Amino acid sequence: MKKKLAGMFMASTIFAGMLAGCGTAKESSGGNSDTIKLGVNLELSGNVASYGESMAKGIEMAVDEINKSGGVDGKQFDIVKVDNKSEAAEATNGIIKLTSQDKVTAVIGAATSGNTVAQAQIANDTKTVLMAPGGTSPTVTVDDKGKVREFVFRTSFIDPFQGTVAANFASDILKVNDAAILADNSSDYAKGLSSSFKETFKAKGGKVVAEEAYVAKDTDFRATLTRIKAKNPSFIFIPGYYEEVGLIVKQARELGIDVPLVGADGWDSPKLVDLAGAEALNNTYLINHYSSEDPDEKVQNFVTAFKEKNKGEAPNAFNALGYDTVYFLADAIKRAGSTDSSKIQAELAKTKDLSLVTGVVTIDKNHHPIKTATILEYKDGKQVFNTKVNP
Repeated sequence: MKKKLAGMFMASTIFAGMLAGCGTAKESSGGNSDTIKLGVNLELSGNVASYGESMAKGIEMAVDEINKSGGVDGKQFDIVKVDNKSEAAEATNGIIKLTSQDKVTAVIGAATSGNTVAQAQIANDTKTVLMAPGGTSPTVTVDDKGKVREFVFRTSFIDPFQGTVAANFASDILKVNDAAILADNSSDYAKGLSSSFKETFKAKGGKVVAEEAYVAKDTDFRATLTRIKAKNPSFIFIPGYYEEVGLIVKQARELGIDVPLVGADGWDSPKLVDLAGAEALNNTYLINHYSSEDPDEKVQNFVTAFKEKNKGEAPNAFNALGYDTVYFLADAIKRAGSTDSSKIQAELAKTKDLSLVTGVVTIDKNHHPIKTATILEYKDGKQVFNTKVNP
C-alpha cells in the first residue's frame, strides 16, 4: 500500500509541475530539429497484451516505412514506448511521463477504450495530440458532459456502430428474430456494444430473450451459459475481449449451444483460437476493422509488406490500426507544415477522404472516423472475409 501511495504522489507531483507550463500549444521535435518524438502508450503486458503487441508491430512498421522514405518534411519519427500493463492507472502514468519528461509531439495509444480514456484529460490539459488506434468507446473523444476532447482523435470506428452492425447482421443476413446477450459488465466497451445492439435489434423487430453478464478474468461461464441455453436463443451476441470470450465459446459448445455466436473487434487475437479451439469457433462471426483477405489493392500491399517483415505472419486488425494511425498522424503533420500541436490538431479535425488500410477516413465533429466495417467468419480456426458494411 505504501509503495502504491508513493507512486500516486509522485505521479501527481509530476503532473502538477507539467501543468504549470501547458498554457499554450507546444511545438516540439523532441529537442532535435531532425526528429519528431512519437510517444507510444500500449498494453505490452497484462490482460490484453496481445492487442498492444499487435499495434506496436503496425506502428513500428509504418514508422520504418516513413523514415526510410525521407520522413515527414525531412523529419524522422523517433518512438518513445511505454508499457501501460493493461491498467488504466499505468496508462495515466505513461502519458504523464511521455508529456512531461520525454516531451513528445504526440501519443499513440492505448489499444483499449478504458486505457485511452485514462489519458484523455492529460492530453487535453497539456495540449498533446492523442491518437487512439483502437479505443472504440465514444467517451474516448467526447467526455461525459458531451464536450469534444479537442486534442484526442481515433482511427477505429465507435462501439455503437459495431453494435448496430451486429444487430443488422443478425436480422438481415442470419435472419434471426431472437437473441441473447452475454457481455463483460466490467467494461465500458462491452456495455456500449450491448446497448446499441439491443436498441437496433429491437427496432428491427427482434426480441432479446436473455441478458447475462460476466466480469473480466472470470474463467467459468457454465452456469451463465446454462441459463442462456434454457431460453433457447437463435443467436448470441458476446461483446468482450478474447481472454474471456475464448473460454465462453469453448464452454458454450461443450454445453451443446450450437447457434451462431457473434462478437466485435475485441475478439481479434490469435490467442482466441488457442483458448476456444478451432472447431468450437465454427459458426462464429466478428465485426472488425479490416480483413487481410480483402481484395482491395491497398490492403493487399500492406499484407504483403507485413508478411515479409514478420516471417509470413498475416496482419490482424490491430496491426493494421496501429499502422494506419501513424499514417493518419503523419498526413496531418505534413499538411500542418509544423510540429506545433494546435496546428496538427486543426489538420486532424479537417481530415477528409484519407485512404488508409482500414478504410477511407473522414473525421466528423466528434473526432470519430466515418469508415466501413468488415464482417469476418471463423472457419476451422481461420478468419475468412465475409463482407463489408458501409456506415
